[in-house]
Amino acid sequence: MPRYVALGSSFASGPGVDPVLDAGCGRSARNYAQLTVQRLGLDLLDASCGGATVADVVSAAQLLLDGSSVPPQLDAVDAAADLVTVTAGGNDVEYLLTLLRCSYRVAPEAAPRASRAFFGLPVDRAAVSRALDGLPASLAGMVDAVRDRAPRARVVLVDYLTVLPGTGGGCAALPMADDDLAFCRDLARRLEAATARTAEESGAELLAASALSRDHSVCAAEPWVTGWEFGDVLAGGVAPYHPNAAGMRAVADALVDHLRR
Repeated sequence: MPRYVALGSSFASGPGVDPVLDAGCGRSARNYAQLTVQRLGLDLLDASCGGATVADVVSAAQLLLDGSSVPPQLDAVDAAADLVTVTAGGNDVEYLLTLLRCSYRVAPEAAPRASRAFFGLPVDRAAVSRALDGLPASLAGMVDAVRDRAPRARVVLVDYLTVLPGTGGGCAALPMADDDLAFCRDLARRLEAATARTAEESGAELLAASALSRDHSVCAAEPWVTGWEFGDVLAGGVAPYHPNAAGMRAVADALVDHLRR
């Protein structure tokens, strides 16, 4: 049976999508990797974990919110792997954190009381921009590290589902000032471009989840991501601005089609 290793951050692990396999990593039994193997009959090792940076994928032990830690995700990859998918980079450029802090400025009452001081910190736009400048090199190093471990594996970069509508202002599910929204849109665009550039220059395959979800932003009639809402994340609850069950199904459908082609 072909061996599939899934790596990445929360957009791969699926926090808040029931049923939960691992609350610490926000790993769902119905994330896109789990749904893909149900269709294709692959042997899956799912090492994805919410909050992971590229360093956590490649070389660092990741500290979780509950105080425990997990080893580098790359430890799950060996020469027997036939397929490796990765969704990563967003945490390196504070993508979700920036969205959260921008929404907190408009609707702080929705955030858990314990996290309000953290969300209330200002966004360092210059630091975010610098991180984006360095992201392609980090992603390229990650692809090289995967290939060193699994030389014959197909490596597929799965980018981030679209969260923000392409035009207009916010909505009930997206409280955000226009200036912050413009900045966040640019951040998302540059994150998407960095992943595409890495795939092109490294020879990795690209599944552009961002493109296939353009009409399913948080403000759409059928969103593929959650809105400004909070569950008990430590217990596997919903996290704002993350893939919902429909979004994970859509990415899995696209990945199955991509692999079959």
